[in-house]
Amino acid sequence: MQEAFLSDFSALEPELCIATAYGNILPTKFLKIPSLGTLNIHPSLLPLYRGAAPVQRALQDGVKKTGVSLAFTVWALDAGPIIAREEMEIDDNIKAPELLDLLFAQGSKLLIQELPSIFDGSASTKAEAQDDSKATLAPKVCLV
Repeated sequence: MQEAFLSDFSALEPELCIATAYGNILPTKFLKIPSLGTLNIHPSLLPLYRGAAPVQRALQDGVKKTGVSLAFTVWALDAGPIIAREEMEIDDNIKAPELLDLLFAQGSKLLIQELPSIFDGSASTKAEAQDDSKATLAPKVCLV
């Protein structure tokens, strides 16, 4: 089934793909298809809170500042070069669903703002590699 999907997807000849809240690592075969790459709108200030539950883990840790990152997607967990980031102060009363909505709204604005640089290729030049030594993980939250 995956091969059929990849074949059909490739036939579309996409220039760009956007991933958000996917929760898995995209296969290399998929990532090679869009000519301009695949972007990740990630609701954290990467390399902090890489993984499936960045907002929930940030709130659990009591952080006062978080944000959203726009990054190229690579075959690793939220580890691609960062094109842009927006920080956001958070108060003690915000809940995860509300914060997720705010961050994805900000991430959508960030994407629209950066689209010209993505299409003209300058985003690839200005994107900054993440410092893996500063990475933290945000695994799924399991309720028992």
